[in-house]
Amino acid sequence: EGPVLAVLDDQAINIATERQMIERLVARAKKGLGFTLFTLNLDHLVKRRADKTFRDVYARATFVTADGAPVVALTKSACPEMVRTSGADLIDPICAAAAQNNLPVFFFGATQSSLDSAAKALVAKFPGLDIRGTEAPPFGFDPYGQPALEAGQRIADSGARLCFVALGAPKQEFLSDRLAQIHEGVGFICIGAALDFISGEQVRAPQFMQKIGMEWLWRLMSNPRRLGARYWQCAVLLADIAVLEPLRKRLTGA
Repeated sequence: EGPVLAVLDDQAINIATERQMIERLVARAKKGLGFTLFTLNLDHLVKRRADKTFRDVYARATFVTADGAPVVALTKSACPEMVRTSGADLIDPICAAAAQNNLPVFFFGATQSSLDSAAKALVAKFPGLDIRGTEAPPFGFDPYGQPALEAGQRIADSGARLCFVALGAPKQEFLSDRLAQIHEGVGFICIGAALDFISGEQVRAPQFMQKIGMEWLWRLMSNPRRLGARYWQCAVLLADIAVLEPLRKRLTGA
């Protein structure tokens, strides 16, 4: 929805700022129109190249924001107002807007203890926030299985207009895309580990590291074994997009 503001590795981005995101999201929700909202980062770009299903899911996304300093930097020339909007940055402004506009919400993913703690904190922070339900799926949850359809029905039956999906990529995008095509009145917002940050089950990088685009380093230091290979793949892709691709175009005259 809305004009394409930038294209990165064949993926369109159509949301540049937090304010723009809130305005469009609320407008659709008030009309009873569902949507999907994804936050494009380097890891997603790596996964898009490797997985056609993920590319197709991203192509159908209603809203796509730029997540991460590299994505913002690579799209600034096309859209100077582009700023970083990560999943963790979405929770507060969307919950504030949901409370102000009487839009019920649902939380799906993470763990039940994290969901309960995050929900309690958000209701205290945003009086009037109407949380219709929280649900933590079991380990091994398949976004294309029957339990996913049943969960989607429970979300829709709750009356929620917005559903925060905290499963991590690509599972949360697969689920959101599937359910949005079935339940057209619910907006599905992919937020990664955002609820764990609110509940305190995970610790987010200090504010200064977020501001200078070094949150990835904090995560890498926190879990080098799990994230080392992932970030290496991201670095290789970044070099390809930022250096090798322009060089190829010069050499071929494209």
